[in-house]
Amino acid sequence: MKHGKQNRTLGRTRRGRTALLRGLAISLIRDGQITTTLAKAKELRPFAERLVTYGKQGTVAARRQAASALGEPSSNTITKLFNDIAPKYKERDGGYTRIIKMGQTSGREEAVIEYVE
Repeated sequence: MKHGKQNRTLGRTRRGRTALLRGLAISLIRDGQITTTLAKAKELRPFAERLVTYGKQGTVAARRQAASALGEPSSNTITKLFNDIAPKYKERDGGYTRIIKMGQTSGREEAVIEYVE
């Protein structure tokens, strides 16, 4: 039974899902937009938006929380998140990402997830 189960498993263990989301989030921060499956994009959205919220706080504690959530990435990633991406959304209360459906490719729904301008 799936009572109370809200997240998609994406055919992976919990460790695998965490690693996948961290990698996707780092790519999104680095590139600004990525193409992936619709299910992965929908799982990535709240994870990525929480990181931007940390970036908007701008404190040392928020920097550490973001680094921890991303699995201690390179300092370039955290710097870009806090100095380039988060300040653009200072006046915005959420909804930092957009998912654009691209249609079906090889039997799965593809989507582009990107930061809103």
